[in-house]
Amino acid sequence: MALLEIKTIPDPVLRRKAQPVAKIDDETRELIDNMVETMREAPGVGLAAPQVGISQRIIVVEYTTNEDDVDAPKKLFTMVNPEMKIIDDEEIMGIEGCLSLPGLLGEIDRAYKVSVKGINRQGNRVRVKAEGWLARIFQHEIDHLDGIVFTDRATRIWKPEPDEDYFDNV
Repeated sequence: MALLEIKTIPDPVLRRKAQPVAKIDDETRELIDNMVETMREAPGVGLAAPQVGISQRIIVVEYTTNEDDVDAPKKLFTMVNPEMKIIDDEEIMGIEGCLSLPGLLGEIDRAYKVSVKGINRQGNRVRVKAEGWLARIFQHEIDHLDGIVFTDRATRIWKPEPDEDYFDNV
């Protein structure tokens, strides 16, 4: 596996609508594995292929229900050609950052519950019903596939102070 370069704004790949993946082959699986390694090293909770310069509809998400416990188990989701459906109209304000916009945070209203379907790295169809933080991560990464970055949706954007503990509010 290899670490990939994370593209930052204003790289044009981040503003393009990513192309669907025609088939999952060894090259696709290698890209997914490299994306997972890159996300973990960054560190981040999600990564979309455009963020590593590949304009394809692939995302990886790694989630734990307890971010304060470093030993808490994490669940890894890998999705090719993900499609998202909002389950209900309830939205919740939350704080987001992005590996492609380092040093910025924003407040964004996102759907509290979503359903995401796609194909995993083995080529099997998968569906995930997500709520709260996990739903927010999926929405953020799928936005990247459509050329949208979090600052496009934010109601407020700022640079955090070095000692600012902003995730207490998420």
